[in-house]
Amino acid sequence: MIGNKKKELEELNEKILELEAQNKDLKYELDSYKWQMEEITRQEEEIRLLHQNTRKLKHDMRNHLMVMTSYINSGDYENAKNYISQILEKLNAVKSYVETGNPLLNHILNDKLEICRQEGIDVKADIGKAAFDKMKGIDFSAVFSNAVDNAIEHERLEPKKEIAISVYEKKGYDVIAVRNRISQSVLESNPNLKSTKADEEKHGYGVSQIREIAESYEGMTDFYEEDGFFIVNVFIPKN
Repeated sequence: MIGNKKKELEELNEKILELEAQNKDLKYELDSYKWQMEEITRQEEEIRLLHQNTRKLKHDMRNHLMVMTSYINSGDYENAKNYISQILEKLNAVKSYVETGNPLLNHILNDKLEICRQEGIDVKADIGKAAFDKMKGIDFSAVFSNAVDNAIEHERLEPKKEIAISVYEKKGYDVIAVRNRISQSVLESNPNLKSTKADEEKHGYGVSQIREIAESYEGMTDFYEEDGFFIVNVFIPKN
Protein backbone atom coordinates (compact mmCIF):
# COMPACT_ATOMS: atom_id res chain seq x y z
CA MET A 1 0.00 0.00 0.00
CA ILE A 2 2.78 2.37 0.99
CA GLY A 3 4.70 1.38 -2.11
CA ASN A 4 1.73 2.24 -4.35
CA LYS A 5 1.34 5.64 -2.68
CA LYS A 6 5.01 6.34 -3.13
CA LYS A 7 4.78 5.42 -6.80
CA GLU A 8 1.71 7.65 -7.25
CA LEU A 9 3.54 10.57 -5.60
CA GLU A 10 6.54 10.04 -7.86
CA GLU A 11 4.32 9.96 -10.96
CA LEU A 12 2.48 13.07 -9.77
CA ASN A 13 5.79 14.84 -9.16
CA GLU A 14 6.97 13.92 -12.65
CA LYS A 15 3.77 15.36 -14.17
CA ILE A 16 4.19 18.55 -12.15
CA LEU A 17 7.78 18.94 -13.38
CA GLU A 18 6.66 18.26 -16.95
CA LEU A 19 3.91 20.89 -16.71
CA GLU A 20 6.34 23.39 -15.22
CA ALA A 21 8.75 22.79 -18.11
CA GLN A 22 5.94 23.23 -20.66
CA ASN A 23 4.81 26.40 -18.91
CA LYS A 24 8.38 27.72 -19.01
CA ASP A 25 8.63 27.00 -22.74
CA LEU A 26 5.28 28.68 -23.43
CA LYS A 27 6.28 31.74 -21.42
CA TYR A 28 9.54 31.95 -23.36
CA GLU A 29 7.62 31.72 -26.65
CA LEU A 30 5.17 34.41 -25.53
CA ASP A 31 7.97 36.72 -24.38
CA SER A 32 9.72 36.18 -27.71
CA TYR A 33 6.60 37.06 -29.74
CA LYS A 34 5.92 40.12 -27.57
CA TRP A 35 9.48 41.28 -28.05
CA GLN A 36 9.26 40.83 -31.82
CA MET A 37 6.03 42.82 -31.96
CA GLU A 38 7.65 45.63 -29.99
CA GLU A 39 10.60 45.64 -32.40
CA ILE A 40 8.29 45.75 -35.42
CA THR A 41 6.29 48.62 -33.86
CA ARG A 42 9.51 50.58 -33.27
CA GLN A 43 10.58 49.89 -36.84
CA GLU A 44 7.27 51.16 -38.23
CA GLU A 45 7.68 54.36 -36.20
CA GLU A 46 11.21 54.79 -37.57
CA ILE A 47 9.95 54.42 -41.15
CA ARG A 48 7.14 56.91 -40.50
CA LEU A 49 9.59 59.48 -39.14
CA LEU A 50 11.95 58.85 -42.05
CA HIS A 51 9.19 59.47 -44.59
CA GLN A 52 8.13 62.58 -42.70
CA ASN A 53 11.68 63.95 -42.69
CA THR A 54 12.10 63.10 -46.38
CA ARG A 55 8.93 65.03 -47.28
CA LYS A 56 10.12 67.99 -45.22
CA LEU A 57 13.54 67.88 -46.87
CA LYS A 58 11.95 67.80 -50.34
CA HIS A 59 9.83 70.83 -49.46
CA ASP A 60 12.81 72.72 -48.01
CA MET A 61 14.98 71.99 -51.04
CA ARG A 62 12.79 74.23 -53.19
CA ASN A 63 13.50 77.12 -50.86
CA HIS A 64 17.19 76.25 -50.72
CA LEU A 65 17.42 76.23 -54.53
CA MET A 66 15.77 79.65 -54.68
CA VAL A 67 18.29 81.07 -52.19
CA MET A 68 21.24 79.57 -54.08
CA THR A 69 19.91 80.87 -57.40
CA SER A 70 19.59 84.33 -55.87
CA TYR A 71 23.21 84.26 -54.67
CA ILE A 72 24.51 83.05 -58.04
CA ASN A 73 22.47 85.56 -60.06
CA SER A 74 23.85 88.41 -57.94
CA GLY A 75 27.42 87.12 -58.31
CA ASP A 76 27.76 86.34 -54.61
CA TYR A 77 29.54 83.02 -55.16
CA GLU A 78 31.13 82.92 -51.71
CA ASN A 79 27.75 82.92 -49.94
CA ALA A 80 26.41 80.45 -52.51
CA LYS A 81 29.31 78.08 -51.72
CA ASN A 82 28.79 78.42 -47.96
CA TYR A 83 25.05 77.83 -48.34
CA ILE A 84 25.66 74.65 -50.36
CA SER A 85 28.06 73.42 -47.64
CA GLN A 86 25.37 73.96 -45.00
CA ILE A 87 22.82 72.01 -47.07
CA LEU A 88 25.26 69.11 -47.60
CA GLU A 89 25.92 69.01 -43.85
CA LYS A 90 22.19 68.68 -43.21
CA LEU A 91 21.82 65.99 -45.86
CA ASN A 92 24.68 63.97 -44.33
CA ALA A 93 22.91 64.15 -40.97
CA VAL A 94 19.70 62.65 -42.36
CA LYS A 95 19.31 59.04 -41.23
CA SER A 96 19.06 56.56 -44.11
CA TYR A 97 17.10 53.34 -43.91
CA VAL A 98 18.09 49.89 -45.17
CA GLU A 99 15.28 47.49 -46.12
CA THR A 100 16.23 43.80 -45.95
CA GLY A 101 12.83 42.10 -46.19
CA ASN A 102 13.20 40.87 -42.60
CA PRO A 103 11.43 43.25 -40.16
CA LEU A 104 13.51 42.21 -37.16
CA LEU A 105 16.80 42.43 -39.05
CA ASN A 106 15.71 45.80 -40.45
CA HIS A 107 15.39 47.31 -36.99
CA ILE A 108 18.62 45.89 -35.55
CA LEU A 109 20.73 46.58 -38.63
CA ASN A 110 19.52 50.16 -39.06
CA ASP A 111 20.10 50.83 -35.37
CA LYS A 112 23.69 49.57 -35.63
CA LEU A 113 24.32 51.48 -38.88
CA GLU A 114 23.21 54.69 -37.18
CA ILE A 115 25.61 54.05 -34.28
CA CYS A 116 28.43 53.48 -36.78
CA ARG A 117 27.57 56.73 -38.56
CA GLN A 118 27.69 58.64 -35.28
CA GLU A 119 30.99 56.98 -34.31
CA GLY A 120 32.60 57.71 -37.68
CA ILE A 121 32.95 54.01 -38.51
CA ASP A 122 32.98 53.06 -42.18
CA VAL A 123 30.51 50.18 -42.46
CA LYS A 124 29.47 47.98 -45.36
CA ALA A 125 26.41 45.73 -45.20
CA ASP A 126 25.78 42.89 -47.63
CA ILE A 127 22.41 41.31 -46.84
CA GLY A 128 21.47 38.25 -48.86
CA LYS A 129 18.72 35.66 -48.55
CA ALA A 130 18.79 34.15 -45.08
CA ALA A 131 15.52 33.74 -43.19
CA PHE A 132 16.79 32.28 -39.88
CA ASP A 133 13.37 30.63 -39.60
CA LYS A 134 14.73 28.11 -37.11
CA MET A 135 15.74 30.79 -34.59
CA LYS A 136 13.52 32.58 -32.11
CA GLY A 137 13.58 36.31 -32.68
CA ILE A 138 15.07 37.05 -29.28
CA ASP A 139 17.94 34.61 -29.94
CA PHE A 140 18.65 36.00 -33.42
CA SER A 141 18.73 39.50 -31.96
CA ALA A 142 21.16 38.46 -29.21
CA VAL A 143 23.57 36.81 -31.67
CA PHE A 144 23.47 39.52 -34.34
CA SER A 145 23.55 42.43 -31.87
CA ASN A 146 26.41 40.99 -29.82
CA ALA A 147 28.52 40.27 -32.91
CA VAL A 148 28.08 43.82 -34.24
CA ASP A 149 28.34 45.51 -30.82
CA ASN A 150 31.67 43.77 -30.16
CA ALA A 151 32.98 45.03 -33.50
CA ILE A 152 31.77 48.59 -32.82
CA GLU A 153 33.31 48.57 -29.34
CA HIS A 154 36.69 47.56 -30.73
CA GLU A 155 36.60 50.03 -33.64
CA ARG A 156 36.27 52.94 -31.20
CA LEU A 157 39.94 52.26 -30.36
CA GLU A 158 41.17 51.84 -33.94
CA PRO A 159 42.73 54.65 -36.02
CA LYS A 160 41.07 53.29 -39.17
CA LYS A 161 37.50 52.34 -38.33
CA GLU A 162 35.97 49.76 -40.65
CA ILE A 163 33.27 47.09 -40.25
CA ALA A 164 31.69 44.72 -42.77
CA ILE A 165 28.42 42.91 -42.02
CA SER A 166 27.14 40.01 -44.13
CA VAL A 167 24.05 37.84 -43.89
CA TYR A 168 23.65 34.99 -46.37
CA GLU A 169 22.85 31.32 -47.02
CA LYS A 170 25.58 28.71 -47.54
CA LYS A 171 25.30 24.93 -47.88
CA GLY A 172 22.22 24.48 -45.70
CA TYR A 173 23.15 27.18 -43.17
CA ASP A 174 21.98 30.72 -42.49
CA VAL A 175 25.12 32.73 -41.80
CA ILE A 176 25.96 35.93 -39.92
CA ALA A 177 29.46 37.25 -40.64
CA VAL A 178 30.93 40.37 -39.03
CA ARG A 179 34.43 41.67 -39.82
CA ASN A 180 36.19 44.59 -38.18
CA ARG A 181 39.62 46.04 -38.80
CA ILE A 182 42.32 45.50 -36.17
CA SER A 183 45.74 47.12 -35.87
CA GLN A 184 47.03 44.32 -33.63
CA SER A 185 45.99 40.73 -32.94
CA VAL A 186 43.09 40.17 -30.57
CA LEU A 187 43.57 36.41 -30.36
CA GLU A 188 47.24 36.64 -29.36
CA SER A 189 46.40 38.59 -26.19
CA ASN A 190 43.07 36.86 -25.52
CA PRO A 191 42.96 33.51 -27.39
CA ASN A 192 39.86 32.26 -25.58
CA LEU A 193 38.05 35.61 -25.94
CA LYS A 194 37.26 35.63 -22.24
CA SER A 195 35.07 38.41 -20.91
CA THR A 196 36.74 40.58 -18.29
CA LYS A 197 36.54 44.30 -17.57
CA ALA A 198 40.18 44.63 -18.54
CA ASP A 199 39.68 43.35 -22.09
CA GLU A 200 36.05 43.98 -22.98
CA GLU A 201 37.30 45.87 -26.04
CA LYS A 202 38.88 42.63 -27.27
CA HIS A 203 35.60 40.94 -28.10
CA GLY A 204 35.10 39.10 -24.79
CA TYR A 205 31.71 40.66 -24.19
CA GLY A 206 28.89 38.57 -25.61
CA VAL A 207 31.07 35.87 -27.18
CA SER A 208 29.94 33.19 -24.74
CA GLN A 209 26.31 34.06 -25.42
CA ILE A 210 26.84 33.86 -29.18
CA ARG A 211 28.40 30.42 -28.79
CA GLU A 212 25.73 29.12 -26.42
CA ILE A 213 22.83 30.25 -28.62
CA ALA A 214 24.41 28.86 -31.80
CA GLU A 215 25.04 25.51 -30.11
CA SER A 216 21.44 25.38 -28.82
CA TYR A 217 20.36 25.30 -32.50
CA GLU A 218 23.08 22.77 -33.39
CA GLY A 219 24.94 25.55 -35.12
CA MET A 220 28.61 26.56 -35.21
CA THR A 221 30.73 29.63 -34.52
CA ASP A 222 34.11 30.60 -35.89
CA PHE A 223 36.34 33.40 -34.55
CA TYR A 224 39.57 34.12 -36.45
CA GLU A 225 41.78 36.84 -37.95
CA GLU A 226 42.64 37.42 -41.59
CA ASP A 227 44.17 40.27 -43.61
CA GLY A 228 44.02 42.74 -40.73
CA PHE A 229 40.45 41.91 -39.72
CA PHE A 230 38.90 40.11 -36.76
CA ILE A 231 36.09 37.91 -38.12
CA VAL A 232 33.06 36.33 -36.48
CA ASN A 233 31.05 33.73 -38.38
CA VAL A 234 27.87 32.17 -36.99
CA PHE A 235 26.28 29.22 -38.81
CA ILE A 236 22.70 28.21 -38.02
CA PRO A 237 21.34 25.10 -39.81
CA LYS A 238 18.26 25.78 -41.90
CA ASN A 239 16.56 22.49 -40.96
